[in-house]
Amino acid sequence: RGSGFGPGRGCWPGPAPRLSLCPLGRAQNVKQLYALVCETQRYSAVLDAVIASAGLLRAEKKLRPHLAKVLVYELLLGRGFRGGAGRWKPLLNRHQARLKAELARLKVHRGVSRNEDLLEVGCRPGLASQVPRFVRVNTLKTCSDNVIDYFKRQGFSYQGRASSLEDLRALKGKCFLLDPLLSELLVFPAQTDLHDHPLYLAGHLILQDKASCLPALLLDPPPGSHVIDACAAPGNKTSHLAALLKNQGKIFAFDLDAKRLASMATLLARTGVSCCQLAEEDFLAVSPSDQRYRQVQYILLDPSCSGSGMVTRQLEEPGAGAPSKERLQALAGFQQRALCHALTFPSLQRLVYSTCSLCQEENEDVVRDALQQSAGTFRLAPVLPSWPHRGLSTFPGAEHCLRASPETTLTGGFFIAVLERAEVPSSVSQAETSAPEHIPSAAPKRKKRRCKAAAAPSAPPRT
Repeated sequence: RGSGFGPGRGCWPGPAPRLSLCPLGRAQNVKQLYALVCETQRYSAVLDAVIASAGLLRAEKKLRPHLAKVLVYELLLGRGFRGGAGRWKPLLNRHQARLKAELARLKVHRGVSRNEDLLEVGCRPGLASQVPRFVRVNTLKTCSDNVIDYFKRQGFSYQGRASSLEDLRALKGKCFLLDPLLSELLVFPAQTDLHDHPLYLAGHLILQDKASCLPALLLDPPPGSHVIDACAAPGNKTSHLAALLKNQGKIFAFDLDAKRLASMATLLARTGVSCCQLAEEDFLAVSPSDQRYRQVQYILLDPSCSGSGMVTRQLEEPGAGAPSKERLQALAGFQQRALCHALTFPSLQRLVYSTCSLCQEENEDVVRDALQQSAGTFRLAPVLPSWPHRGLSTFPGAEHCLRASPETTLTGGFFIAVLERAEVPSSVSQAETSAPEHIPSAAPKRKKRRCKAAAAPSAPPRT
């Protein structure tokens, strides 16, 4: 989550690019293969109807159904084989006329003229495919001014700071903007692919959805703070926390998945993070009384969730139904335990709870129950009053929570709640609590400056 893996990374709503299938499993371009499979899945019901009507699987006993579906998509809805497909091309050519006839008959039967119109409404490209490409500038290595200059030298047209969502919707071609809220967030058209860009490969850029940038921004730990990232992998939010800390202080990052943690370590190294301690450990097993965490005043909790708000899920699994009640109950139970556990850390002053879920059970309900169990020790902090999408009115104060969606904020679906301590714990010294805590309500204002750690004028930066 939060990796930026979306429309620009091989999954787009239009026809998939031509792919040489020789055989399918040895495709040279993995991104094109991914796009082909996504598009085949989107047209799955249509392809099933055409294949069944044409009797393809009855005639070709050795052809597996899933492979047949991919091949028929490429033949009828993609770019054709054009010299590819190896031993499968003669087989498909034998049935080509019949398959095309059945597709045409299906259109006549449904009264449509375009392939796209054969799709169910929930499978057609919607707002999810229009979410822009958000790019966070990694201030541990460079700054926005220098990144903007670098893109301008590459032929991109910088349009300045956006003033509204309409500015973001209007982005096309090689134009880009500065986000109206986050001063280190650049915005490109949805189909912009920057995964092979030298600034990304060097760790100067993080491909991260805007909604995914809000948790660290709203936690707002000052440099020198001790912070816990409770469910940290894959690490985009952790790297954002480190940038806010300017690598001064400590981040204790926990995750149970060893592979994801290894990938996270690679990401943190590439992005220049040096203040983070990774631990392959269940956050629920971390003792709040451990002396290592006695100075932790900030916790970011972004636990496992249904992912129902993820743009990539909407594109890859169009029409996918809501998670089952049983799965939601299991996830919500874990999320509530994790949140209640986090609130027991003795020096905790501020916590951000976030999910990429749209489900009330994982969002407002979890926060409400945790606040009830905290018995008045913590309260919801009012943040970003101008944010247009608020929490569901399921309990008093829920309007302080934030929601995000492609429709209302041009981002992935997200939920964020900021909890702050309503009383000063005795374990925190007077010196630590004498200064009022800063609650960000807009993008942090910083003086414009030219960075030393900048992208080179004529060559990509090196790690």
